[in-house]
Formats: sequence, structure tokens, C-alpha cells
Amino acid sequence: MALTGKIPREFGNLSFLVSLDLGSNNFPGNLPQEMARFALAYHRFLNLGNNSFTGSIPSSFSNMSTLETLSLNFNSIDGQIPKVIGSLIILRELKFRGNKLIGSIPLSLSNASRLETLDVSYNSLEGNIPEGIGNLYNLKLLSILYNQLTGSIPFTIFNIYMIEVIAFTGNSLSGSLPSGLCNGIIPQEIGNLVNLVLLAMERNQITGSVPNSIFNISSLQILSLSMNNLSGFLSWEIGNLTKMQHLQINENKLIGTYIF
Repeated sequence: MALTGKIPREFGNLSFLVSLDLGSNNFPGNLPQEMARFALAYHRFLNLGNNSFTGSIPSSFSNMSTLETLSLNFNSIDGQIPKVIGSLIILRELKFRGNKLIGSIPLSLSNASRLETLDVSYNSLEGNIPEGIGNLYNLKLLSILYNQLTGSIPFTIFNIYMIEVIAFTGNSLSGSLPSGLCNGIIPQEIGNLVNLVLLAMERNQITGSVPNSIFNISSLQILSLSMNNLSGFLSWEIGNLTKMQHLQINENKLIGTYIF
């Protein structure tokens, strides 16, 4: 509605408020510290996305203990993701896409065990993807597109059997795609993700071969691994992916012959 100005503090008096959606307006300035007052006994949904907010995420947001959805997409929010966000243990959707966040993804997010959506794409996050992400067994969407993440892809992610979307495009992730045992220690395979629909890891520094176990994921519709350092042959078992709609493996070091 192109609303602007300050968000009135009196919203905090709405003690039975369940949902507050102020998205797609022109609210400027820092996210108000008193926002936590809005999250009273019944508050479940807070959307401040698509505005003009700046500044950092207030640590007071951790007081929203009943919150299930927190969306701050497409603002100009900077600073780090507060570690206390992990205390929102019934949170189901966390959306920080399209901001100016820096620092690392806090390990404390692994405490939000009910998370189904985690989207921190299009920021300036750096460091490793925390191993604890693998504890989010209810996660269906994990999107960390276009940040500055480095290091290997944690094998723990392949414990999340419910996951449908994994999007790591445009980082500096390295290491090999998991294809089975890792030094005999972590017996997890990407092929166990039987609900996976989209796997996007292009524009990274991933090495090794494309594991055959990927071709057992019959639900897979989008597989994008281009612009990495993958090598070896592409198995004929790729023909098992009968639901495939988009396959992108260009600009690697794959060898062999295409057979049509």
C-alpha cells in the first residue's frame, strides 16, 4: 500500500494479535526494538518483507517465543544474524533473503528444530555452513544462494530426509559431493534424500565425480551443478530421473560420450 513513516508502538497493545503483515510497503529506518512487544501470547506470524528497513536485527526478536513465521525479505538490513534467534524453538519459517547480512550462519539455529524453511539467500554471509543444520530434520527448503560461504558441504545435511529444496548456488563451497562413506565415518548418501525436488550447487568449487546415488532420487526435477570442478563420467543411470525437467552440468571437467 506504499505506507511509510514509523510503525506505531500501540500495535503492542493488541494482546490477541495472531498475525501482523506489513510487507510490501515503504517503512524506513531501523527495525524497531519494541517489535518484540507485538509477539504476545498468540502471535504466530510476522512479515516485514519488501520494505526499506535498515540497521541490524534486534536481539529482542528472541522474545517472540510463539512465533512460527518471521519474514524480513528484501530490505537493507545489515549486521549479523543474532545467535538468540535460535531460541525461537517453534519457528517454522525464517526468511532473510535479499538483505546485507554479514558474518556466519549461527550454529544456534540448529535449536529451532521445527524449521521447515530457512532462506538467507542474497546476503554477504561467510564462513562454513554449520554442521548443526543437519539437526533440522523437518527442513524442506534450505536456500543459501549467492553469499560468500566457503568450506565443504556438511555431510549432516544429508540426514534431512524431508528436504525438498537445497540451493547453494553462487558461493565458494569446495570439497567433494558425498557418494557414500567419508573415511568410513559418516555413512550418509545424498541418495537418501528421497523427497528432493531441486538440487542447485552451481557456481562453486565442488570437486570429485557426480555420485551415482543422485540418480536414485526419483523425485528430482532440477539438478544444477554447472560451473564447478566436477570430473569423471556421468553414469547412464541418469536416465532413471524420469521427472527431470532441468539438467545443468556445463562448465565442469566431465568426460565420456553423450548417447541419445
